[in-house]
Amino acid sequence: MQIIHSTSKQAQMVDSEVSNLLAQVSQEFLRRTVKRLSKPRHYHAESSSNQRCAQWIYDEFKTLGYKTHFQGRYRNVVAIPAIHTSDTAVLVGAHYDSVPGTPGADDNASGVAALLECARLIVSQRHSQTVAFVAFNREEDGLLGSADFVENYLPNRSFNLEGVHVLEMVGYCSHDPGSQRVPPGLPIRVPSVGDFIGLLGNRDSNHMVDSILAQSASYVPELPAVGLKVYLGVEKWLPVLARSDHAPFWRTGIPAVMWTDTAEFRNPNYHRVTDIPDTLDYDFLQSVTQLLLSCLFRAEDEDALHG
Repeated sequence: MQIIHSTSKQAQMVDSEVSNLLAQVSQEFLRRTVKRLSKPRHYHAESSSNQRCAQWIYDEFKTLGYKTHFQGRYRNVVAIPAIHTSDTAVLVGAHYDSVPGTPGADDNASGVAALLECARLIVSQRHSQTVAFVAFNREEDGLLGSADFVENYLPNRSFNLEGVHVLEMVGYCSHDPGSQRVPPGLPIRVPSVGDFIGLLGNRDSNHMVDSILAQSASYVPELPAVGLKVYLGVEKWLPVLARSDHAPFWRTGIPAVMWTDTAEFRNPNYHRVTDIPDTLDYDFLQSVTQLLLSCLFRAEDEDALHG
C-alpha cells in the first residue's frame, strides 16, 4: 500500500475553459439536492421513499436531456448522453439508498448531489468521449445494486468502459486536530485532520488516482487530496477496502476509484439519525465536485487531442 498526497509539484498547465466550467459549480444546487434526498430511504424499510428518491433522480437526468432508464431488479438509475461520438466512456456512480431510519445526508445524498451537479454541467460540453452516470440502489444491503449493474448491464453495454468514479460520502469535513482516524488493520499513516478527500485505487486503477491528484494540484489546490494505492490484490484480504460500489468493478478488473470522506473514521454521524444536511461542509462538497468535474472534462479533452 502507498499513501500519496496532492502537491504543487504535480500541478499541470491550467486550461481556462476548464477553470470557467468549475466556477459554475453551484453550492446552492448541492445544498438543495442534499436536503431533497435526506430522508430515510432504505430499499425494504422505507420502500416508498426509496422509490420516490429513484424517480426524482430519474426525472433530474431526464430534464437534463440524458437517455435515462431504470436498470435491473433494484432500480439503478442509468443516464447516458443523448448524443455521443465515441465508443469509450467514463462512468460516475453513487448510491442513493440509506440505512433504515437514517436521513443519510452524507451517506450518500452528498455523493448523489455531486454526481447530479457534474451531470448538469458536463452535458452542455462537446466531447469525444461519453460520460455516463448511474445512481445505485441497495449499496447498504451488500452492494446488490452495483453488483447487478456490473453482472447484467455492463456485458451488453454499447461502449467500452475506461474508468469508474464511485462517490461514497463526500460532504463531511473537520478542521479539528485528531478528527481523522485510520481504519483498523491498515498499515498506513494518514493526516490527523479530517479535511481531505480520500481516493482509493487498486492495481487496475492506481493510474486514475495519480491523474486525480494531478488535477487537484492544478485546479483545486485548496482541497487536500490523499490517495491510497493498493497493490498485488491486497484488497482481497482487507474487507474494509471493499465496502462500497467500487468493489464489484474491482472484482471484474474494471478500473474504479472510490472517492470518500472516510465515513465513520471521520464523521461521527455515520449510520445515525444525526446524519442530516446541516452537518455537512458545503465548501468541501463544492470543492470535491469541482475536482471530479475537472477529471471528467480533462479525460475527454485529452481524447479529443489525441484521437
